[in-house]
Amino acid sequence: MSADLSRLPAVHALTSDPRLSAVPHAVAVRAARAVIAEARETILAGGRLPDDLPDRAVARAVLLRRPRLRGVINATGVVLHTNLGRAPLPAEAVHAVRDVACGYANVELELETGRRGGRLRGIADALRDLTGAEDAIAVNNGAAGVLLVLTALARGRSVVVSRGELVEIGGSFRVPDVISAGGARLVEVGTTNRTRVADFAAAVDEDVALLLRVHPSNFRQLGFTERPERAALVALAQETGRPLVEDLGSGLLGDAPVSGMGLEPEAADVAIRAGVDLVVFSGDKLLGGPQAGLIVGRTPLVQACRTHPLYRALRLDKLALAALEATLRMYAEGRPEDVPARAMLARTSEALRQVAERICGSVTGARVVPGESVSGGGALPGQGLATHVVEIPVRGADAAARALRLGEPGIVVRVSRGALVVDPRTLLHGQEDPLIAALRDVVADSGRRR
Repeated sequence: MSADLSRLPAVHALTSDPRLSAVPHAVAVRAARAVIAEARETILAGGRLPDDLPDRAVARAVLLRRPRLRGVINATGVVLHTNLGRAPLPAEAVHAVRDVACGYANVELELETGRRGGRLRGIADALRDLTGAEDAIAVNNGAAGVLLVLTALARGRSVVVSRGELVEIGGSFRVPDVISAGGARLVEVGTTNRTRVADFAAAVDEDVALLLRVHPSNFRQLGFTERPERAALVALAQETGRPLVEDLGSGLLGDAPVSGMGLEPEAADVAIRAGVDLVVFSGDKLLGGPQAGLIVGRTPLVQACRTHPLYRALRLDKLALAALEATLRMYAEGRPEDVPARAMLARTSEALRQVAERICGSVTGARVVPGESVSGGGALPGQGLATHVVEIPVRGADAAARALRLGEPGIVVRVSRGALVVDPRTLLHGQEDPLIAALRDVVADSGRRR
């Protein structure tokens, strides 16, 4: 052991490798120190000194220079994949972000008067037009929107919620915890599977600040269930003088892009036609824009949120503002089908079969089979989207999937029953060729391991 330890190279011996000449010296030093430390641990654990430390240092330097956050090809068929950043931005939103990112922008300056203005003007105007709501604001995500509403309107008072809507959504977002974080007290009514408007009515007293209705998102109840109709809660809110707030979760804006998505409540229907006082929904899910929490409804309630000190901590920066305004403009112009997430949801099984067959024809051993995509983002729980997928049986499917993820570009696929599964629903324009090239490589590697 001591002999091997004495043979560990110095840092400068590894950094002098010609292959590291194009790497910043600080990165080369970090890489050398890391592989030397790993080799020392190997020796102390009873192993031998690796004989490829220079190669390891070069490989580590490459990894250190690679951004942690980088673009990947989503071949999973999950359209609003939370782990992959949910909705891909429309090209127009990307251009808008680039325009304001490269220099200064009139975030809080009115160009016409030269005076300070509100950063939300473009967003609020668009949301008022699209939903018919009296007023609107936006914060940095849907959970923040709910937290801001509860803090501004119910802090120190009670909030009435159906027990069947006290759900936990991804990332440990629990409705009871958010209510508590907003400084409000939770009043549960009804039972897990059945709640009536009478349960809400019985709970309303002087301490109650608002009634809260929550979209169950990725949770679905079947069987002996009952949930108060929205119209009945609106009537109760008006009768008791308590605002009704609804968290729509994914937040559909405009017509449903696919059959069956009518199960998702549409923001304008809820905010205006149904008469809900305040509606909260996300920007990066069914809307197909950047991460944001949109709050629309009656002016006094919206302004109470806008003027609360917490709003400043939750507000959008110029990049998100630009992307959101551009996305909303596409809806205002009647072009939601040009939003990538909406287009993906609307792709037919037959159209996807044709894409799958093109991929299959270029990859040895691949086959096309019927499959099921999902919307993701908590929308349409338990309801799939018919698709056709490419199945590629390979030796060591998990290792092959890892190789795809670590490639350039990184590609994320599913693994099922010893096969790689590629769903073309979530492929963007121009991604088929690099996907096929990468699949060929992993199939060839698998063949060499046989």
